[in-house]
Amino acid sequence: MSLDTFAAQVREFLDAHVAPLEVTTENWGSGDDRVALLEQPDPVQEKAELEAATAWRQQVFDAGFGWLAGPTEYGGAGLTPEHDELYRLIEGEYQVPGRAFFGIARNMLAPAVLAHGTAELKEQYLRPLFRGDMVACQLFSEPGAGSDLAGVSTRAVRVDGGWLVNGQKVWTSYAHVAKVGELLARTDPAAPKHHGLSMFVVDMSTPGITVRPLRQMNGGSHFNEVFLDDVFVPEGNLIGEPGSGWKVAATTLTSERGAVGSGESTVAAPYVQRLDQLLVHQGLAADVLARQDLAKVYVADRVMAAVNEMYGKSAGAKGSVSKLLFSRQLERVADTAVRFLGDAATGDEGSWGTFSWTDFLLSAPGLRFAGGTDEIMLNILGERVLGLPREPRPEGSRA
Repeated sequence: MSLDTFAAQVREFLDAHVAPLEVTTENWGSGDDRVALLEQPDPVQEKAELEAATAWRQQVFDAGFGWLAGPTEYGGAGLTPEHDELYRLIEGEYQVPGRAFFGIARNMLAPAVLAHGTAELKEQYLRPLFRGDMVACQLFSEPGAGSDLAGVSTRAVRVDGGWLVNGQKVWTSYAHVAKVGELLARTDPAAPKHHGLSMFVVDMSTPGITVRPLRQMNGGSHFNEVFLDDVFVPEGNLIGEPGSGWKVAATTLTSERGAVGSGESTVAAPYVQRLDQLLVHQGLAADVLARQDLAKVYVADRVMAAVNEMYGKSAGAKGSVSKLLFSRQLERVADTAVRFLGDAATGDEGSWGTFSWTDFLLSAPGLRFAGGTDEIMLNILGERVLGLPREPRPEGSRA
């Protein structure tokens, strides 16, 4: 199907079910002045947003637009990534619920199941993951294994009919509302650390799973810690072969980095507009250096868009470029806001639009770690894209 024909079908569907976005210009000095990077809804609001997002994703999927590049045997439309990207862009012109609840399901767990899962696992999970029937979470990081992900200590021991899991995970987004989790666990402690891991799909309602919110310095609880105490996982929920967990994790992380750095997680547009307004209302419109700072933010945004168009979300190691640009842009936006605000960035003087950046400033550092730190991205690009030699590993390392 041509992209033009497809676009016409998409607009016909959207016009029949939702309203276009209203073009509005933010009025400085009125309304909520908070600049948020990670929304922190209260439980009642979050429940309502999840219900609305679920209903919309189900409607989109049932209309044939839910998994455009996916294979038809598992509920996909059999089209191309270009069709998927075009749908996302057109949908962005309409008043629809956001995709955030389903980002892990669509961009992390589903690619791993599709690439490594059995036919039964694909049949069981792919359609629900893309239809919005399931919110998923990622059970990777641990208190002692963050950047060194291969060092996870959560154990999965084979028992009759499956595996028994014990351990702890941290920084787990959406664990409190997730139906399933993608769990990385150590199944062979005697093997080198990258070879003794296995990946599982875990039902988050299984007895023995406890989810606790992690209070952040911005006052929210976007992340959770998850405790697994004698959690039984059926044999059929193993993704790939025992011991292939690192290979499966690489698929997940590559997809995650592409999604984090791509248009599905854009940074700049609303914040550039807000910085532009801040420049004027702080009396900096004639300040050459301040205007240069704002221009750098805008140029970096255009560079990100160009890189995403070149590499897309399935670029393998090159996807780390998008992730690195994304995290650097977060830092650039935050630093520019602080320079424009001066003391008003940290002291609430009561003026509209000044202290309002606090949530963004406190949230941005955390997203520089999500999906891999900047240093990890640089190592990936250096070793896997540019072919540079690996840095020496410490003597005695099991890597």
